[in-house]
Amino acid sequence: MKGKWIYIVASILFVVLWIMTSSEFALKQPSTWQRLAEPGQLSAAHAHLENNCAACHTSVTGIQTSKCIVCHANNESLLQRQPTSFHASISSCKECHLEHQGRGKRATSMDHVMLAKIGLRQLKDDDINSELMTWSKLWVPPHANITPDEVVLNCATCHSNDDQHFQLFGQDCAQCHATDKWTIAEFRHPSPNSMDCAQCHQAPPSHYMMHFKMISARVAGRPHARVDQCFQCHQTTSWNDILGAGWYKHH
Repeated sequence: MKGKWIYIVASILFVVLWIMTSSEFALKQPSTWQRLAEPGQLSAAHAHLENNCAACHTSVTGIQTSKCIVCHANNESLLQRQPTSFHASISSCKECHLEHQGRGKRATSMDHVMLAKIGLRQLKDDDINSELMTWSKLWVPPHANITPDEVVLNCATCHSNDDQHFQLFGQDCAQCHATDKWTIAEFRHPSPNSMDCAQCHQAPPSHYMMHFKMISARVAGRPHARVDQCFQCHQTTSWNDILGAGWYKHH
């Protein structure tokens, strides 16, 4: 009987000691409960916020764009570059910047559909632009390459610096391109025997310097070739696949 009481007392002391130790440990690490609720590791860029959920999250409300702006408002490289300058007026971040995907994942996933929906939501909230939103939804032409939501996006506002066509094809990129990749599966290059390359292709700056005569033309074995006669040296397989010289990349 005495042994039974000793066992009971020892068990109670063990439980009390465990509670006290656990409480002391929890007090030393107040973020313990946060780690238990965390859905996954943050990206490497945000790893320093792993024990500070309040840096991004607000109770009941969730993720707030204002908290993103606190850290990223002065990111000049993001706001001044044409492809990413739209961030200056965007009203939501969480749709394209997904966190808790792990250290090896970038917290950026460009989603054109979500970008269009955010833009339309902003227009809807603005009484002045509500009529513009209605007009854009009614009058934009249909495209086979993009979704109805993406039709309202103006591709040129972000991608005109990447325009390989020098605006010769206009600004309606969706006539040919989709938003998931630039390449066009249906595209077939004109015959390799074509001599009208310069209609679509512009020579690099080096071809307008002495470098062209002294290096490029000599390597290709065409010392008298003109800059607009691409076919004299290049093949349609790749710009670096030079006739008579094979694969060549000087730089």
